[in-house]
Amino acid sequence: MKLPRFAILTGAVAVLLTSFALPAYAGAKQGVNPFAYRLLESQNHERVRVGAPPLEWSAKLAADAQLWADHLAQRGTLEHASYEARHKAGENLWMGSAGYYSAEDMIGGFIDERRNFVPGKFPDVSRTGRWQDVAHYTQLIWKDTREVGCAVARGRVNDFLVCRYFPVGNWIGQPIG
Repeated sequence: MKLPRFAILTGAVAVLLTSFALPAYAGAKQGVNPFAYRLLESQNHERVRVGAPPLEWSAKLAADAQLWADHLAQRGTLEHASYEARHKAGENLWMGSAGYYSAEDMIGGFIDERRNFVPGKFPDVSRTGRWQDVAHYTQLIWKDTREVGCAVARGRVNDFLVCRYFPVGNWIGQPIG
């Protein structure tokens, strides 16, 4: 029996079953994609826990994320889009065995980096001394970030999650929180 696996890619500073863009977030109201809502709520739960304002769902960021998620699923590898290609948005990536992980598990991969996080100014915010070990988490809780849009695409073996954040976080010399 093959065990499921997942990976997270840390990039530069600075649903299910088939690929499709997640619709605009409108709270727990009519017409909201339940998977998109769960992705957003998982992130907002952590943001509220640390005193950051909740994120709003962005249909534009989600559509951009979908294009990149589709690209990653086709290639079967994780790699960040260029800063320009993502229209200067922040980006968190996650990959795991297809069909195995929930929205909460996917976002939980970013939140799990909290164990290495120490408050301070970016990039000096990691117990390990490597900002890359907490960069997904710091982007997720970055107080100046106001919008998020995420998308998932299924590859041959793995699901690929792309979350885009605006304004981008992880600015060198800026405090987290």
